[in-house]
Amino acid sequence: MKPLLECVPNFSEGNDLNVIDRIREAIVAVPGQKLLHIDPSPSANRTVFTFAGQPEAVAEAAFRAIETAGRLIDMRRQQGAHPRIGATDVCPLIPLGGLETAVALSLAEQLGQRVGDELDIPVYLYEQSAKTDYRRALPDIRKGGYEGLQAKMKQAEWQPDYGPSTPQGWGQISRTGATVIGARNVLVAFNISLDTRDAGIAADIARQMRSRNKGLLPMLRAIGWYMADFDCAQVSMNLLDYRITSPLTVWDTCKALAAAYGVVPTGCEVVGLIPEACVLEAGAAALGKAIAETSREQVVAAGIGYLKLDGVKPFAPREKILEYVLEGVGLF
Repeated sequence: MKPLLECVPNFSEGNDLNVIDRIREAIVAVPGQKLLHIDPSPSANRTVFTFAGQPEAVAEAAFRAIETAGRLIDMRRQQGAHPRIGATDVCPLIPLGGLETAVALSLAEQLGQRVGDELDIPVYLYEQSAKTDYRRALPDIRKGGYEGLQAKMKQAEWQPDYGPSTPQGWGQISRTGATVIGARNVLVAFNISLDTRDAGIAADIARQMRSRNKGLLPMLRAIGWYMADFDCAQVSMNLLDYRITSPLTVWDTCKALAAAYGVVPTGCEVVGLIPEACVLEAGAAALGKAIAETSREQVVAAGIGYLKLDGVKPFAPREKILEYVLEGVGLF
């Protein structure tokens, strides 16, 4: 893979197709980068875009997308299952293919300052871009949600890194909310559907699994919710480092914990794209010793089957596996 910058912004709109398409138009209008995937969720009222290419081009596309979302999404009326604090809730920049982390850090800083200065949107820097440790984790920045943002901004320790620093001009801020920007590593957004509508069971399983409060798995964030899109409860997770806690580990752990509630996982939803290594690991586990006699494509198919990646909605490898999508647009 050639050195690339990837961007995976999350926008607080999953129903209005016109708004989603306007954001898409803003991204694809920038040369030097390619739109890889769009993943809307009506119940979460959220859409995840993925694009990659030349670092400066990706940063420019991110700015135009944030500007478009700020104009078209009114947070005063936005409702959805997913936690959020702004029209562009979070905008991570991810180095791929050996791109130096310093490049992603520099561009994230520049993007944050530009969004704050030119768009008057409060910006919090997170993950590797965070100025202090307590702002590193997205859930900490987002705690209180959009509804608590005005009060949070009154606290000295929660002044934004860029943009309006006080909520006195709340009229404009109330429309856009705030945005979280930063450089981070590849993250896998992975939701496991359960054969129950009981969000409490999903929340209990999430509490046992997630890293915080001495949960079972490191580098894992998890919540439980009811997802109307699939009419079931889900354990919704971010795998912060799939090399430490992989989808295979998450699936096996969730399945074991769910059994105590008399519940069975019915399938997994990958939000955005997933690295090939995650699927190959699951395929190897499914095939065991038989893997020596199978092709790479067969191992991928076995991994999809083991994780039930197509259990709740279609999973086409050429559309959902990161390396394959990059190859399809000529970036790999």
